[in-house]
Amino acid sequence: MNHKGLSFGTPVANQAAVDPQILMREAPHSGEGMDRPLVRPPLWRRYLPHTVAGALAVGIGAWLLHAAGGRVYRTPIDRLTIATVTRGPFEDYVAVRGTAAPFTTQYLTADQGGVVKQVLVEDGTTVKAHQPLIVLSNAALQLQVASREADTASQVNALENTRLQLEEGRFKYQHDLLDIEHQIEKLKDDLARDKILLDGKAIAPSLYAQEQADYAYQLKVQQATIASRDAERQVREAQLAQLGRTLARVKENVAAANASLDALTIRAPMDGQLTALDAEVGQSKAAGAVLGQVDSLDRFKLTAEVDEFYLGRVARGQTALFTADGRDYQATIVKIYPQVANGTFRIDLHFANAAPRDIHVGQAIDMRLELGGAATATMLPNGPFYQDTGGRWVFVVSPDGRYATRRTVRLGRRNPDYVEVLEGLERGEKVIVSGYEAFQRVDRVEFEHSGRGG
Repeated sequence: MNHKGLSFGTPVANQAAVDPQILMREAPHSGEGMDRPLVRPPLWRRYLPHTVAGALAVGIGAWLLHAAGGRVYRTPIDRLTIATVTRGPFEDYVAVRGTAAPFTTQYLTADQGGVVKQVLVEDGTTVKAHQPLIVLSNAALQLQVASREADTASQVNALENTRLQLEEGRFKYQHDLLDIEHQIEKLKDDLARDKILLDGKAIAPSLYAQEQADYAYQLKVQQATIASRDAERQVREAQLAQLGRTLARVKENVAAANASLDALTIRAPMDGQLTALDAEVGQSKAAGAVLGQVDSLDRFKLTAEVDEFYLGRVARGQTALFTADGRDYQATIVKIYPQVANGTFRIDLHFANAAPRDIHVGQAIDMRLELGGAATATMLPNGPFYQDTGGRWVFVVSPDGRYATRRTVRLGRRNPDYVEVLEGLERGEKVIVSGYEAFQRVDRVEFEHSGRGG
């Protein structure tokens, strides 16, 4: 046999480690005069180890990526603001910017529509109460007033005629009753005289009976006349009362119409400054249109817009502090407007004492609105991150400072400088407090330090 590939000095153990296929290639079967061709293994046997190794590598890589924090974002560290969680006194306040406004504002409203006939003052003028400012004209209203005045005159004439008729009727009944009473007295005297004559049989009994019948008749006529007078008096008095009520209503209508005419002259409702004047000669103004306003000049208030985050924590009576003219002032919330617009709601404040000197309408004042007293708390410096996350999660920097991972937290009160930490962060931990616009969908932020190269 051919043993060229073996060494006689090789230990037996090493000989046993030689691949049998090599021995087979080097030792042909007996009876064969030449080498046989080698048989190659199947493809699946040759590539299976590589496939398993690749899959294993991918799996290990995915596991490592998950362990490293999932989706990763790399950014230069000098583009971030990183702050440390501390513990200390937390001051519960919010910074707001107030604007000086008139304490009282009354609007100039057109009670009656019309065309602007005259504008008697200019915008910005200081005016006195009841001073004429604008004159409107309304032809239809003037005709209506004239018609009502004519109706009033007609009603007055009817009332006077009824009174005259009542007086004439009263005079007639009085005259008739006087005549009847005179007849009764005369017949009474005749009966007394004729009774004597009848007893002396100086007159016929039929004559005396006729006189008695005439006397009785006159008594009945007297009673009927009195009843008729009283009935007619009641009717006339009822007519007078009705006409009186009608006349009163007509006079009220005329007074209202005259007031409407007077309302065409717009007057200052109080002493102050005329502002926002909106009236030009020839313009048509509808009833209810606002033509301007008069602002008080001697007293002021403050209005401010507050972030809607504090809507449930702002209450009437809370105090706002500010400095002006080198002096400290305070104002108190007197009204809260719950309507939210553009992420803010409005409050009105009154000065606790005297207002600053030389204050003017529209002046901006930075204030510190006190929401509560100071208390010891775990705090994180405030920053843009809060608006991006709503205070529900943050990126916490690793102890080695190489990356930051996403963590769920619970934050509480806020002031312009700090946010109160309720859960999820410990004192001394570092947190990214700059904006999270680029980090919304990542779990890990890796830092690139300047000067690292490539």
